[in-house]
Amino acid sequence: MDTIVISSYETETKTPHLIMAFLIAVTITIILLATFPISGGHVNPVISLAAAFTGLISLSRAAVYILAQCIGGILGALALQAVVNTQIEQTFSLGGCTLTVVVPSVNGPHEIGLNTSQALWLEIICTFVFLFASIWTAFDKRQAKHLGRVVVCSIIGIVVGLIVFISTTVTSTKGYAGVGMNPARCLGPALIRGGHLWSGHWVFWVGPTIACLAFAIYTKVIPSELLQN
Repeated sequence: MDTIVISSYETETKTPHLIMAFLIAVTITIILLATFPISGGHVNPVISLAAAFTGLISLSRAAVYILAQCIGGILGALALQAVVNTQIEQTFSLGGCTLTVVVPSVNGPHEIGLNTSQALWLEIICTFVFLFASIWTAFDKRQAKHLGRVVVCSIIGIVVGLIVFISTTVTSTKGYAGVGMNPARCLGPALIRGGHLWSGHWVFWVGPTIACLAFAIYTKVIPSELLQN
């Protein structure tokens, strides 16, 4: 994902946000299809947490998945650091999740970006929409069986792409990298590069966790027979 973010902006196109959203949608679909036979498509802590909170998998299994996802995020950041030059690494912070950045100004260093409360709400809302509009389809056995694996994975990819596009355009501001919706992806660059990537890093964990809890509560109001037919 971090590579896609950097590549989209480096193309110098007039619509980097659109290209990035499209590429992310395609990539997510392919990754889900590739990992489904192995882990059921658990490539994101959000998916694993939501599955655990809704009772589809145990908390211990979710913990194992999340640990693996975090290790993957760290290895991905290391791989990216190894192949990009120093300028790109500094400019894009290895594609990490940022709320703010410090830039020079007439009066000295100045912090620009999105405030913590706004970013937290974006994480909660966007993650819940992600779960409701796409992951819910995968969790619902009736819909998943009717639509098929390829269609379900494609829906998830498209929804992620749309949310990324919205969060980097409508709600965008300089210094804010957009909604994370994947704590493991945010963790990798933060551990490898450090610095300002730790500023507000908790938002990218707390927001999705709250959204997963809200989603789990929502599923409890749905009659269980509707999820098993």
